[in-house]
Amino acid sequence: MQDFKTAIRLSLPVLGAYWFLGLTYGLLSANMGYGLWVPVVMAMTIYSGSVEFIALTMLISTFNPMAAVAMALMVGARHLFYAISMLDRYRGASWRKSLLIFWLTDETFAINYACRGSFRQYFWVSVLDYLYWISGGIMGYLLGSAMGDMLMQYLRGLDFVVTAMFVAIFMDDYLRHPDTHGSAWLGICAATVCLVVFGAGQFIVPTMLCILAVLYLYYRRTAR
Repeated sequence: MQDFKTAIRLSLPVLGAYWFLGLTYGLLSANMGYGLWVPVVMAMTIYSGSVEFIALTMLISTFNPMAAVAMALMVGARHLFYAISMLDRYRGASWRKSLLIFWLTDETFAINYACRGSFRQYFWVSVLDYLYWISGGIMGYLLGSAMGDMLMQYLRGLDFVVTAMFVAIFMDDYLRHPDTHGSAWLGICAATVCLVVFGAGQFIVPTMLCILAVLYLYYRRTAR
């Protein structure tokens, strides 16, 4: 029970972000003419907000499975690095390990990596974030079906709530854990350089590769 209460407290920022984005996702699904089952099934099985928004458009265009697979891999490639970072944390999680890996979104990774806890805490944070996203999509779809385009004009720019949430989590970890300052600045510098070199649409994967390479070299150096 204590792990569940802690998970609720830690995941409250994600609740606000996922409900805002989920509402937008559900509204868009309704306005594009999909049935309720489409956004719900996509939320439950894809569970990647960026890919789900893209998939809504791709499903009504000329079907190209290879393009869909390539797009999903490019957008979701960063999750591979999240999984590598959580291997030690999830070791010994038994039957929960597969679920924890599947539920490893940006926000869930940020919380579970920043806040050490038990497997139960990691599990409940993951479950709650999963339910937040699905419920947000359902609410958005129902609102979209009932009110149509009336709400869309008021929801423009709400995706910034996720950026604001990451900034808050980053600053909280930066202030509370001085030993992570090196990694934090590595991420900032790598992201800035890759953004300039590769552009806003292509910089995430190169940034992750740069961070992984530097950390690996540092690990090899200190392990000697």
